[in-house]
Order: sequence, then structure tokens, then C-alpha cells
Amino acid sequence: MPRKGKNITMILKIAMVFYLLSTIACLLYFVTPKNSLGRVYMVSAIIGFLLHTVALALDYVHSGHIPITNFQEGMSFFSWTIILVFLILEYQYKILILGSFIIPMAFIFLLYPALLPHEISDISPLLKSYWLAIHVSLAFLGDAAFTLAFAISIMYIMQDNQLKGRHFGPTFRKLPSLEVLDALNHRVITVGFLLLTLGIITGALWARVALGSYLQGDPREIWSIITWLIYAALLHGRLTVGWRGRRSAIMAIIGFSVLVFAFVGVNLFLSSYHNPERF
Repeated sequence: MPRKGKNITMILKIAMVFYLLSTIACLLYFVTPKNSLGRVYMVSAIIGFLLHTVALALDYVHSGHIPITNFQEGMSFFSWTIILVFLILEYQYKILILGSFIIPMAFIFLLYPALLPHEISDISPLLKSYWLAIHVSLAFLGDAAFTLAFAISIMYIMQDNQLKGRHFGPTFRKLPSLEVLDALNHRVITVGFLLLTLGIITGALWARVALGSYLQGDPREIWSIITWLIYAALLHGRLTVGWRGRRSAIMAIIGFSVLVFAFVGVNLFLSSYHNPERF
């Protein structure tokens, strides 16, 4: 493997270690009253994110394209976008406990790419297009927003259960009110839906230019559209029949489950032209 690939692997491993430290700290913050652990996990997450960014930037410099052309790179990029969207949300809303749900997921998604040797190789002519960065960035940012919505939905259900059962655990004071969580969930899903919509549109335009038609009947396309329809139904239901609160949270959890299969399951179990090994 080229030396430059080894350097990227090493940086990813160090980033993974900081994500692990952040995961441990934020889980302890979740179950204990020590607020100092919140600062520890945030600092560790930011350091890990900066190292992760360096690894992606080096990959881009050496390969000449956004590092998203295979499953290993996709997992790494997804982990990075999750942390990016989380940091933006944390900066705006200061919901520190959200990291207890998000950081562990980002760490898990980075495990696979960080533990395998990273090789920089040429990509197929089909992927050598400016559409690659546009389509992929929009789609992954949308998926990251839906990941945040999943975490917020879990928080909503936990807080709702504590209030209904009058059993106020160590997380009760750290979790926002149900009204705040519901409103935030709606905002994040709306942004994610807009990004995913743009991602699907740009993907269709790219397919038209590269393959001659907007849709190919590819499994990734089909499952992306199914994911889009679920979130479209959620937003439509909120506007028309008042799907809010717990029902909205459950729908967001279902949508995220479908999203994970669309991203991970299709790559592992189904044949897709989105898998570059086919070319």
C-alpha cells in the first residue's frame, strides 16, 4: 500500500481513539451528574473531528476526488458528516446530552474504515464528474440530519416515559422539555428532507447525463426513494393531521432504520451500480 495511504490510515486510527474517548466520557455524562464530563467529551470529539477532517483532506489531495467512492470511504464520510451536523446543532442550541446519543454512532461508523488499511486507487470514468461531490455531499448531509433526528426522537421518548411514569432518572434535568425536543426534531427533519430531496434530484440529473435516463431501477435508488417517502409522509402528517410528539418521534426512528438499510444493507447484500467495484 502506498505510504500516503498508510498516513491516512494512521490519522483515522488516532481520530477513532478520540471518538472512543469522547464516547466513554459522554456515556458517563449521561448516567452521572458530573457536568465536567460534558466538556471532556466535547473536547475529545472536536479533536477527533479535526483529525478526521485532515484525513479526508489528505485523501482528497492524493486522489483528486471526494473520498466517497467505496463502502469504506462512505462509512468514514458518513461518520464525519454526523459529527459536523452535531457540532453545528450543539453550537446553536447547547443541548450537551445530545452527544451521548450521537458520538457513539459516529464512533461505530468509523470503526470499519479506521481498522482496515486505506488504499488510494483510481476511480471509474463514470465517477469522474463534478456531480460526484454535489450529489454525495447533499445526500450525506441529509442522512446526517436524519441521524440527529433519530437521536432527538430517542430523547423525546425517554423524557416522555419519565414524565408519564413519574420516574425522574439522572437524565431528566439534562434532557430538554418535550416541546423543545419536538420542535427541534421537526426543524432537523425538514432540513434533512430538503437536503435529501436535492441529493436525489442531483443524482437523477447525473444518471441522465452519464447513463441516459433519470432512474435505473437500482436498489440504492429505490431505497433512497422509500426513505424520502417516509420522511415526506412524516412532514405531511405533521402539517395536515397534527403528527407531533411521540408519533413523530416513532416515525423518525422508523425512517432512520430504513435509511441505515439503504446505506449499509444495500452495499452489503444487494448489487448496485453505486458500488464502484462493479465497474
